[in-house]
Amino acid sequence: MLFKILWIQRVWELGGNVMPKPRQIFVTKSRMLATKVEEYFKRLLESLSMSDYTLPEIAKLKARSMEDDLIDPDDAPESQMNIPARYSELEDKHFPLFVTFDRLARMIAADIFNMDDPETRRSAELFFDTNDAEAHDSFVTYDVFEKQYWPHFPQGLTKNLSNTASFLLDDALTYPTQIHGIIKGSEQALSFPDGFLDRPSYLCLPCRSNPVFANQRHSLYDIFEIYMKFKKQKRHFDVADRTHAILKALRNQKFPGQQVDHIYVDEAQDNLLIDALVLRRLCRHSNGLFWAGDTAQTISAGSSFRFNDLKAFVYRMERNSSSVTPAGAPVHQPTMFQLGINYRSHNGIVNCAHSVIELITKFWPNAIDHLQPEKGAVDGVKPVFFTHLDNDAHFKQVFGRGESLEPASAYLCGTKRRSRPYKTNSRLLGTLYDSSVVQLFRRFRRRCLTLAGSSSTGCRVKDMRLIFIVTRLGTLQYVVRQLKLLYVGITRARRNVWILDTSDKSDAMRIFWESQNLIRTCARSTDVPPLATSSTPEEWASSGRSLFFHQRYSQAIHCFERANLHREVKVCKAYLLRKAARSTVGVALPSVQQRAFTAAADAFVECAAAATGNERRQYYRTSAYCYIRGGQDLKAADSYLKAEEFELAAKSYRKAGSFDRTLYVLTDHRAVIPEKTATELWMVCRLHYCSRNNDQAPVPLFSSFDEELKFLEEYDLDRARVSLLESHSMYYEVAEIHLSENRPMEAVQAFLKDNGKLDSAARAARTLLEFMWRKCSFRITPEAAAVNESVRQAMVLADQLQMKKLEPMTCNLILMFQGILREDHGSLKKLALTFREHGHHAAALLCLDHFFTQLTDIRPFQLHEMASFLETFHTYAQLLYQTSIMPDPLGRRECDVQRLLSIVSLPGDEFLIPSGTFLCDNVTETSRNYRLVSMPQSGYKASRRDATELIHLSIRTVLKDKVLELDKMCCSAPVFLQRLPSVSWTCQREPCPQKQVAISSTDHVQYNTHVAIHMQLILILQLLYSAHPRWASMRDWLEHLYEALAPPLFIQGSFADLDLTLTPYGLAGLSVVKNWIRETFYSLNPSKSPQFLTTLMRITSLSFAFDRNAAPAYIAEAMCVTKHRFTKLIRQPDNRYLVMDMFNSYRGATPSSISSGILFLLYVFNNGLHVNLSVLCDCIEDIFASFVINHRMDPTLDELPLNGAVLPSNWLIFPHKFLVKKDVKPESISSLLDVIGNLIWRLRMGSAMGSLWLAHMTNITPLLRDAFIFRLCRTLCLVAHNTQYPMVKRKVNSIVLHLHRLDTNRPRCPAYYQKLVDDVVDHMALLPHRGMPRLDGYLRAILDCDTNNAASDLVKLIHKTRQSIQISSVRQLLYEKASDIPYLLSSHMVAAQSMLRAEAAAFIPRMQRPKDGVEIHPAEKKKFEPQEAGREEVKEKEVLMVVDSEATDDMEDMDEAVTSLDLMPDESLCPNGPSEEQESAARTIQYAYRYHVWHRSGSAVDAELHAIFTTCLKETRFSKWRPSYYRLLFLGPFPHLLACLEQGIALTHAAKVKTKDLFNTESHEKLEELGRQRSEITLLLKKGMQLRGKLEPSSPDHRTRDIDALKRAVLEVGRVHSESSWQHDGYAS
Repeated sequence: MLFKILWIQRVWELGGNVMPKPRQIFVTKSRMLATKVEEYFKRLLESLSMSDYTLPEIAKLKARSMEDDLIDPDDAPESQMNIPARYSELEDKHFPLFVTFDRLARMIAADIFNMDDPETRRSAELFFDTNDAEAHDSFVTYDVFEKQYWPHFPQGLTKNLSNTASFLLDDALTYPTQIHGIIKGSEQALSFPDGFLDRPSYLCLPCRSNPVFANQRHSLYDIFEIYMKFKKQKRHFDVADRTHAILKALRNQKFPGQQVDHIYVDEAQDNLLIDALVLRRLCRHSNGLFWAGDTAQTISAGSSFRFNDLKAFVYRMERNSSSVTPAGAPVHQPTMFQLGINYRSHNGIVNCAHSVIELITKFWPNAIDHLQPEKGAVDGVKPVFFTHLDNDAHFKQVFGRGESLEPASAYLCGTKRRSRPYKTNSRLLGTLYDSSVVQLFRRFRRRCLTLAGSSSTGCRVKDMRLIFIVTRLGTLQYVVRQLKLLYVGITRARRNVWILDTSDKSDAMRIFWESQNLIRTCARSTDVPPLATSSTPEEWASSGRSLFFHQRYSQAIHCFERANLHREVKVCKAYLLRKAARSTVGVALPSVQQRAFTAAADAFVECAAAATGNERRQYYRTSAYCYIRGGQDLKAADSYLKAEEFELAAKSYRKAGSFDRTLYVLTDHRAVIPEKTATELWMVCRLHYCSRNNDQAPVPLFSSFDEELKFLEEYDLDRARVSLLESHSMYYEVAEIHLSENRPMEAVQAFLKDNGKLDSAARAARTLLEFMWRKCSFRITPEAAAVNESVRQAMVLADQLQMKKLEPMTCNLILMFQGILREDHGSLKKLALTFREHGHHAAALLCLDHFFTQLTDIRPFQLHEMASFLETFHTYAQLLYQTSIMPDPLGRRECDVQRLLSIVSLPGDEFLIPSGTFLCDNVTETSRNYRLVSMPQSGYKASRRDATELIHLSIRTVLKDKVLELDKMCCSAPVFLQRLPSVSWTCQREPCPQKQVAISSTDHVQYNTHVAIHMQLILILQLLYSAHPRWASMRDWLEHLYEALAPPLFIQGSFADLDLTLTPYGLAGLSVVKNWIRETFYSLNPSKSPQFLTTLMRITSLSFAFDRNAAPAYIAEAMCVTKHRFTKLIRQPDNRYLVMDMFNSYRGATPSSISSGILFLLYVFNNGLHVNLSVLCDCIEDIFASFVINHRMDPTLDELPLNGAVLPSNWLIFPHKFLVKKDVKPESISSLLDVIGNLIWRLRMGSAMGSLWLAHMTNITPLLRDAFIFRLCRTLCLVAHNTQYPMVKRKVNSIVLHLHRLDTNRPRCPAYYQKLVDDVVDHMALLPHRGMPRLDGYLRAILDCDTNNAASDLVKLIHKTRQSIQISSVRQLLYEKASDIPYLLSSHMVAAQSMLRAEAAAFIPRMQRPKDGVEIHPAEKKKFEPQEAGREEVKEKEVLMVVDSEATDDMEDMDEAVTSLDLMPDESLCPNGPSEEQESAARTIQYAYRYHVWHRSGSAVDAELHAIFTTCLKETRFSKWRPSYYRLLFLGPFPHLLACLEQGIALTHAAKVKTKDLFNTESHEKLEELGRQRSEITLLLKKGMQLRGKLEPSSPDHRTRDIDALKRAVLEVGRVHSESSWQHDGYAS
């Protein structure tokens, strides 16, 4: 091959360079061989040109030829080979090219692999960067496989490959060949996508062409699968992976560079078959390929390579592949030549060797290629076979003489095993694998002949004699392999072969050779000449150098020691240390590896100190490599600097973090360092010194201020920029930088220092406020905030602000945070009201939250204090509720909520909940909250929908806790309990649970204030119930409200006193009350409510008082009416449900309402049902009020209805009492009066009181009994005064007289009702000899009592056509129609009943207040004079039996009376469940609400798109765009395009922030990567901003209506968005 290369080159030279220079490449596996061949070629080429040289010129050339440096050829840097790194950069001057296949593959890879692509960069670096230690360690060589893979395979598999443990190493040697040569490197492997044969294909390979391990392929493939798994885990690669990677890359692109004319492949058996395809792509035509191989070496390695396989593969490749053969080009069978003449050995040796081949081919015909018999060029002696060398004397006679086994000669001794060379005291035993290169033989004893039961061979090259010692051939399955090894050993000899065997294991081979007359057998007595002679030091030195270049360092050390060359011994030891260090990679611990490499590096430094020239530089270079592997980067840099490798020195200094030395190297040796490397290192140094302010560069890094500022801006090095700008007094710009880097306090200080900008003070204030919003956000206590030093610093800076230059709202916000931190609750309350007025709800809520941090104990509060407190608290609760129901609290319009809760917006419509905030702390409280977020380092991250849900849940929790705490205190506050006025007695209980009030304070204002605080509390509770439905306290506070509206005594007020102008949010409160009543009806269950009857009566009264129109409908649907009936109110045996009678009575809209009420009361009294006494009295008064009004409306009594009637105002305020004529019999009233008399008797006697009770008390005390007796007596007097029924008057008189007689012997302290009873007895002359009764006796008694108590609720009705005498303490009401009386009397009560009705008529109350003294109208004067007629004597015995005697006057018994009252109930109140139409409507509403809740999660994105669309729409209208396709795109997908661009810009900003943080946290090793990332991000961000300016709706580019330009912009936006997403995700990971 060499002479062919020379011939082609010489022909071209002699042709005068007219034709293009032929491009020839010589390819081999060994770098040393490539170097030697290149040197030999140059010498031959030079010798051809020396024909015209003179003798002096030839002498000069001879003087220049010097001995080679003692340097490992593989250590020489590729930069010294004058070969470019890329194949495409090869020029004619580089040819003919002598190169290894590895180097050629790296050159091709440099062209075809895109190093900017992260997917291929890693593979390219590991495959082809030999300067990288990681790449070197990741390549699977035989040593790596032997040490890192084979020991870890399952022993069950490895043992199956050999029955004899001694051949294990041979299995490990042969198996990589199976992987690389067959499973991954064969022709068939190219057809599989993964690049290797699957199991069925491997198992089906023909045994004839693949005989190795033919019977053990299952086990081999199992090991292959394990090998692939291990290799993937270790991230290793082998030669087959490299070739497949190149072929895969070449499928999609053209071959780089110019193809060559001829390729010569030496040692072809060392390459894979698939390597041939790569080499074929290099060659221009098929005839340019020349393959050469050594058959002996093919046999020795147990390789699967065969020249027939290569020949067939090349042919099929030419025939089937269009990528290597042009279409239509003829395809020829490759021609194979065989060297039939052996010029190395004579016929004696050749014939013996060929006999071994014949044995192999006869018994194993497919094991090797069929070769024609080889012939020697000359004849020679036959090999000698020694059978008996039993003693040392005979051994010395044959192999040399010496004293004490002194050195004899420098020759070869080898064994067939590939094991570590064996050395005796002064002898070496090499291996047969090394016999082709090692030329050393020493005398040895007989005991050294057998090593681990294996054969040994030896040879003496100097005398051209070879000795073999064969002890046994091994087991049958390895006979082929050992015969191959025997063949290799024999063919290594040139003249003589001597074979020694002292056992009987070799008899077979000896007999075989003797039968063929191929050997000469020597016994004990045979005379043979001695083989060994003494060697000179020069010979030892020459052998040592040869061994060194073949990397046999141990043997070389021995030779150099015998040659007395100490420097060379140190060099060999250094290389031996490096070899030992390399053997630890992947096996030993990293620390052990580093120590081994460091020891080798120190040895090379010592060698370099004693060397000169190229050796010195190379030793330093090698030491630097070892220092790098040992983790000593600084020492490596020093060695590189001494080796004059300035680029590597600068890189190593930079890697070690010694930036000062890096700059020195760059400055001193800039001319010899590549520009790219110098630029990158200079940039890294700039990044280092600018990102770390503590370090000062030893040399200037920038040439000007502008250059430095530009660099700092490009890489966003804010600290360095701040220092630079501060040095030029540019404080406003400094503040902007601090703001962009989230350093608000530094920004405020810079703004305060700036005097050049007008808005500096305002910017300082706004910055300070933004900071305080984050640190003093919602629910953060002043104590927790003040712990932060920056917060205290902010307060100091706030005092330095010039408030005169700020807007009022800004000043208020500053004062708010000062008040929060100083806990000035008074100022916070005032500020909250100010913020509420100006619509700043977030600030108002923050103020009130701190104001109500700990609720004040409100239980001792008076009415006005409680009203003021509840009004403020209602504002607070309303703000909480409004926040908790915002559809999108994180939207643009509600950005105040985001500031209030210190939530940070993130790209991708996500939000960060910072650590330490209220929401962050609230996340972990419940698992429901925790599922809404993910947890990054700085807090919790959530989507808009989940964050909105978290806000709602958290705020509702605050609302619930605060309101429930308030509710608890209000329940025990005396101001909310029943208030009894102290008349002439005081409560004896200490402490009294009721609020005792002076009678003088029980006025109209106090009544409405008491109602107002209940309304305010109900409104507050309603906010809680809206956020958290189904709270039991709803019913309790309805009862509280009822007690406030209808107190136990008339002097405390009544419904008639209700004034909505004195009740804040009165109408809103009444609306809530109506809903509560409805909800209570729906949820009321008799079995679960102990006070069911009382509750039902209260809510029924309230429902018809405030919601008359809607009440019948929902009452009829209530469960207590339709399903869960109160069994105690079901009358037997007719199952009449008396609850319906109660409803009919309260409604008063049917003629039977009064009778229904009486029937209900009679049943309650007769059955002793558990009922509240005050509510019972209210019901009695309501029935009597309806009875009296119905009675006085009778035209038979007076043509002017109700004229002259004197009634309580509370009896007259309900319009329904005046509208329908009621049917009532006097007998039913008599029955009612009887049970009332019985009730009064029970109260007076205190007996059978178990069924009567009052709210908030356990029992009814005697004082309370007296108060309710007074109330009942007053009611009876009013009924008797305003009716004309004698029976009514008789029964009232009997009840009053009965009380009078019972109280005759009462103690000194009179009962509360005693004066009223005595006055009635006196004015009505109920006792004998008291004169005539007065017509107005009942009224006089009432007026006397009311006057004493300084209160009255009586109203005298006067028709406009009549005149009347004014009565003291009684109001007069002039009316025209009886139906107008309620509207004239109580406008607010009527308004409450007609609320939400558009048809409600406006009205003006017309009342006359009584004057001092009693003025009697002349027409009425007669009625007030005493009358004799009609007076009836009442005896004492009759009084004692008042109830029974009077009840039997007109009726037989009570049952008959009750039966006579049975009436048909009101049809509108009949129970009925929901209709199908109502159920369908409910389902529709439920579906619509659920859809709304689901759909509103995306409202923020829709809002953003809507805002962009609105801007685009305004632009089209402003510019008067005509309808066109561009306008359709502009208003359709274009807003989505802008939203996508904004998201890309946001992602890029986020990636920029991440890399910036890494500058301050990561070590200097990542500065290059961070710098590259920052540069890419800056360019991408700049591009995005340019696109934003180009595509914004108002951009002039849209006026051209260029659709193609818009399409290009869409593609650019897509690239920006994809790159920004990749950067954000990649840098985040």
